[in-house]
Amino acid sequence: MPTNQPVSPSPAATVSPPSDTAMPSGAAPPSDTAMGTGGRIAALDVLRGIAILGTLASNIWIFTAPGGPAAWISDGFATADPVQRVLQALANGKFLGLLTLLFGVGLELQYRSMVRRGLPWPGRYALRAGILFVEGLVHYVLVFEFDVLMGYAIASLLAAYLIGRSDRVVRAWGGVIAAVYVAGIVGITALLVATSGGSGADGGSGADGGSGADGGASADAAALSTASWLDQLLLRLTHMDAFRIELILIVPSATVLFVVGSRLVRAGVFTTSAEGARLRRRLAWAGLGAGIPLNALTTWAGPDWFLVDRYLVPPLVALGILALGTTLVGRAQARAQVRERAWAEAQGRARSSRSPVGLFRRGVEAVGRTALSCYVLQNVLASALCYDWGLGLAGGGAWQAVAIWAGISATLMLVAPLWLRCWPRGPIELLMHRVYDARRAPRRARAASSASHSAR
Repeated sequence: MPTNQPVSPSPAATVSPPSDTAMPSGAAPPSDTAMGTGGRIAALDVLRGIAILGTLASNIWIFTAPGGPAAWISDGFATADPVQRVLQALANGKFLGLLTLLFGVGLELQYRSMVRRGLPWPGRYALRAGILFVEGLVHYVLVFEFDVLMGYAIASLLAAYLIGRSDRVVRAWGGVIAAVYVAGIVGITALLVATSGGSGADGGSGADGGSGADGGASADAAALSTASWLDQLLLRLTHMDAFRIELILIVPSATVLFVVGSRLVRAGVFTTSAEGARLRRRLAWAGLGAGIPLNALTTWAGPDWFLVDRYLVPPLVALGILALGTTLVGRAQARAQVRERAWAEAQGRARSSRSPVGLFRRGVEAVGRTALSCYVLQNVLASALCYDWGLGLAGGGAWQAVAIWAGISATLMLVAPLWLRCWPRGPIELLMHRVYDARRAPRRARAASSASHSAR
């Protein structure tokens, strides 16, 4: 996105592949990577921004529930409000699935960057995953019971060791993990349906933060209050087993989706080639044409189908969103470049390297570029607005929840572009990179000193 200062694309946002001697199997050639400008994938930041705001659209029901997350899971995620049920169904799991796929895309691009520079993979990626895990742990304890960063950190470390392997190894291990995961979800769902004697469509569906199998009812009823931030913090610490049991479901699912995101890059889904366009059409038809009707069935089948509705079907829909979003951003990018070129020719000026984009697009793209910071910030803002230790706006109904989501989203889309005018990354991303690079600085200094002595 255009900013007041030129920003160099990070390794995780470039499409430049490794050298020919280390080209990943199936990777798209450089000549086909014209989805973006300056080496960036134009759709990646936009899709990541949509995923962040969409995740808030799911989690907002947790924040606006009287009593907060502990009360939400103790009530079994149920709601009698038909408007809330429809809105929850639209967002449930899909944007978290999209965010997970995009994390896998970034992982593949980091792998390419490392290989291109002749560095071993995964090498020091374990340190990066460790930093992410610590950030997630702090976020969980201080802010939000259903943090996903801890699960992403564990899954990314597993996926990192798979991404650099041959396609046969990746298919074998990915297939085994996916098969066991799907069999477990289907088996538990079948058991729930058989033992409950069937259920109607009167149950609620979970949000991106929670799990219907996490036994959150163990939280003390007396503690289901948001009047004290300190009490909430202690509740997260004392009931970590209940709140964090969802990691059992997040880690294998994220591992598979990370690998899928990596392979989509290699298959050329972000390129302007005919093969890339054909792949996007197939994914859109499968994800939206088949995934949405299937998701509608699982949503209204009742609470016994929660795990299928939350963990199996939404990633399929997310693939369709990724494909459709990439296509639409690519077309918009092409039209903007044509308009800019025509305007420049009419004015007799050289064409600018900056692509004109609308205010809304610029805001969403900026949220995508500062995704980690915006993910944490939106949960902090939602807590301050909804909990009783803050403004206490929880419990105001479905449309008030929508208004809170819209207000927080608009705030992020205004603040993120302003931040990027001064800094190339979000504040948490900058901290993460500085901690990561601090371990490399002494090594670089020693290498430079050694080279200097050798030159003498």
